[in-house]
Amino acid sequence: MTELRTFQSYIDGRFQAPGETFDSIDPSTEAVWARMPKAGAADVDRAVRAAHHAMKAGPWARMTATERGRMLYRLGDLVTAHADELAELETRDTGKIIRETRAQIGYVGSYYRYFAGLADKHHGTVVPIDKPDMDVTLRPEPIGVVAAIVPWNSQLFLSAVKLAPALAAGCAVVLKASEDGPAPLLAFARLVHEAGFPPGVVNILTGFGADCGHALTTHPLVARIAFTGGPATARQIVRNSAENLAYTTLELGGKSPVVVFSDANLESAANAVISGIFAASGQSCTAGSRLLVERAVAQPFLELLTRKAKAIRIGDPQQTETEMGPLATARQVAHIERTVSASLSAGAELLTGGTRPEGFAKGFYVSPTILLSEDASLPCVREEFFGPVLSAATFEGEDEAVAKANDTEFGLASGVFTTNLARAHRMTAKIRAGIVWVNTYRAVSPMVPFGGYGLSGLGREAGADSIRDYTRTKSVWINTSDAPIPDPFIMR
Repeated sequence: MTELRTFQSYIDGRFQAPGETFDSIDPSTEAVWARMPKAGAADVDRAVRAAHHAMKAGPWARMTATERGRMLYRLGDLVTAHADELAELETRDTGKIIRETRAQIGYVGSYYRYFAGLADKHHGTVVPIDKPDMDVTLRPEPIGVVAAIVPWNSQLFLSAVKLAPALAAGCAVVLKASEDGPAPLLAFARLVHEAGFPPGVVNILTGFGADCGHALTTHPLVARIAFTGGPATARQIVRNSAENLAYTTLELGGKSPVVVFSDANLESAANAVISGIFAASGQSCTAGSRLLVERAVAQPFLELLTRKAKAIRIGDPQQTETEMGPLATARQVAHIERTVSASLSAGAELLTGGTRPEGFAKGFYVSPTILLSEDASLPCVREEFFGPVLSAATFEGEDEAVAKANDTEFGLASGVFTTNLARAHRMTAKIRAGIVWVNTYRAVSPMVPFGGYGLSGLGREAGADSIRDYTRTKSVWINTSDAPIPDPFIMR
């Protein structure tokens, strides 16, 4: 019997041997492969107090912005150097295929290096005040202890867009990894340690929402909450934040439309649609899960998509030839099966998939699935699957395309495929989403902010301005006159 690997929390600059643990499941085999530390309220309190102390009295509080930048740059280089190791852990613990984890984590170092460069470029301003003999400056100061909470999917990336600007701004962070697949973030703690961050500046733990998550988001010393996850958890976090009035940003789910016009390059559009919904087995906030295709080309385009979906190589996520692996959890499989079944019963047409792929008796596998539904009230059109299921519908003309694209409670991402430049500009102005990709999909950069409308969340992450979300503005008034202040009780 293979010995199970045991991971540790990282609190106040030290790796902590776990007290309570929980099992982590390999999604491709359904076998237990590791034990994870189950952090509770006491662990959270230690981590938050360590972060608070680091900001108030430790060397981090005395460090210049340039020194913080150098440390971030070193962390970025370490992530890049250890990308393969982290990728193998993420694939093992979440089922995301190794080709994707290597590529994505290989790019994550760029986020740390980008914010490293911004650390000493973010500064205050002098206000041309309307009062004589007054010098007024605005100073951005670190907001305080940050609670960063990330899900299991794309966790190195989703933690980087929180950690990097927070550290660049001078904050200290308690990072909670998801209880589903936390291995790569717990391993990432060793890179934080090697980069030389002072004790308490970065703390990394994992645990369940009822104890670990609740204790973190209600802690009186937490000043900022940065959360990525689902709307239901986000609502609970907002309620929790009433306890400490922490500034909160939420990057949530999506039901992102991809609009394909008849003048588009259909081969290119089909490749983008396939990538947008079946990459990461559809487990992405920005997954292009709603296809809207112009009726004139609907039949050939759907036939092309169906052929491409059927040709996807499903298999062991650790094998480089695999193009789609399992889902991360059994409950996601159950949710998808229920929602697909309900949609088919309500009138959706199954073009491909909808079942467990042949030859996979074990593992959380779902076949690439395409449903056709012109009824926008069906579950496959309204609900986020967070899996490899595409809902397709047709439209006639731009107005109908816009109306259908915006007919959702979500608004994170979208795609438009057309060779008409004027139409592209009209569509980008009218679609209600935080991201509009034109003739591409899933492109990201540390320089470009992302975030949503509606149930897709509040606030933006990445981009130069995101560092401001980790600061408070202090207004400093200096009287430059040597004359004494007049007695306020003597009327002149």
